[in-house]
Amino acid sequence: MPVAPNYRPSTAHASLGTAFHDPVNAAPFPEHIVRFRNQDWAARVGLGDLSHDEWIAHFGRFAPLPGGYAQPLALRYHGHQFRSYNPDLGDGRGFLFAQVHDDTGRLLDLATKGSGTTPWSRGGDGRLTLKGGVREVLATEMLEALGVDTSKTFSLIETGEALHRNDEPSPTRSAVLVRLSHSHIRIGTFQRLRFLDQTEDISRLIDHSAAHYLHEVGAELDPGRALAFLDAVGRRLAKTTAAWMVAGFVHGVLNTDNINITGESFDYGPWRFLPTLDPAFTAAYFDQTGLYAFGRQPDTMFWNLTRLAECLLDFAPQADLETILRAFPALVQEEFRAAFLNRLGVTSAGLEADNQLVAAGWRFLAVSQMPFERFFFDWFGGPHSPRPPTARTDDSGEAFETFRATFEPFAARPEIDFTHPYFDRPAPCTMLIDEVEDIWAPIAEADDWSSFEAKITDIRQMGDALKLRLR
Repeated sequence: MPVAPNYRPSTAHASLGTAFHDPVNAAPFPEHIVRFRNQDWAARVGLGDLSHDEWIAHFGRFAPLPGGYAQPLALRYHGHQFRSYNPDLGDGRGFLFAQVHDDTGRLLDLATKGSGTTPWSRGGDGRLTLKGGVREVLATEMLEALGVDTSKTFSLIETGEALHRNDEPSPTRSAVLVRLSHSHIRIGTFQRLRFLDQTEDISRLIDHSAAHYLHEVGAELDPGRALAFLDAVGRRLAKTTAAWMVAGFVHGVLNTDNINITGESFDYGPWRFLPTLDPAFTAAYFDQTGLYAFGRQPDTMFWNLTRLAECLLDFAPQADLETILRAFPALVQEEFRAAFLNRLGVTSAGLEADNQLVAAGWRFLAVSQMPFERFFFDWFGGPHSPRPPTARTDDSGEAFETFRATFEPFAARPEIDFTHPYFDRPAPCTMLIDEVEDIWAPIAEADDWSSFEAKITDIRQMGDALKLRLR
């Protein structure tokens, strides 16, 4: 394969030792039809020059990349699933295929979903439905455009098998997905080591995390370092949690095995975007108690972070760990304030004015029940932006008047180009569940991918206009 000058492979995860993973093989698939290729991110990690056949060889048949792993690794972890501890988890239908550096030097994983069975499959077939893959592409593209720190869907290849599922009309089509993610070290990875009383391996994992992901964590494993580690993870989780809330996003399954220590959001199953602001809105039909409802996501992430703190009790005093934990809600509020202003396309007008705007805007969304994304589209750039006044949503109620008054001192972010075609649209780009089903229907019925491709173009145009992408 052609190796680009910026291709920098790594096998860093292997340095942790065999206690952290199991070597596995990919399933052989009868077909390989490329349905999505993330050329932008492929270029950023030095894989943009791969031919069509080379893409299939590496991301459909999983031939090793140059300088990478000779054999994929299924990662080991435990986790709380809906707050019940499960010691029988691990990569059950995926594996770590390769590691690469991007153009900023970050270490990234290329990992799979639907690549076959592993020692952790627990009787499952190790496969992914094509619809599940399409949904993950749509989720990651939308979240990236809205400024959420998310994994990137790197590749989606249809694989020609007929799968049977309880939550989809069956038989249904199969696929294998590759995601690009800044680590797959989970809170559940630490929980497994704590459960097995492998204190030395927890120390090794903190070392590894500090060296490759959390560079602000110190070099000495003492109480201060353990606290710095928890603080670094907490700050990242606070930022992602706030970004979900301001994006109107519901992850759906915030189990500890789905929470990455880098804070990067990943592993999308029954996700949803809000139609209107509703704290009780849930994404998963099986979330009968609303544990992971939209409005409970900050509390859930605090609960998950507490589980990580428990894994560090051998390395730092409990009282000091609790001090770090108590700071988390304020961190979420701070990140929420910044994300809210960014989503509205304005700069800060001072802490007091910022807080007033966030409170008034959120209250207006709750009282008016106007479409969530429409609010941010109509008011993007603030009350003095160059956009036509006809693009403004009006309402005669007190909640609107308060919001409008608090918005008066705010100015647009200087980097926004209001001549961008996105701002001439009559309505915003959205990703509600009915739209997802409308995109899937022609694929299922006629193998027509035009709506899917048009939506990806639409989302990326929005991302270019809003300038919220993190990197």
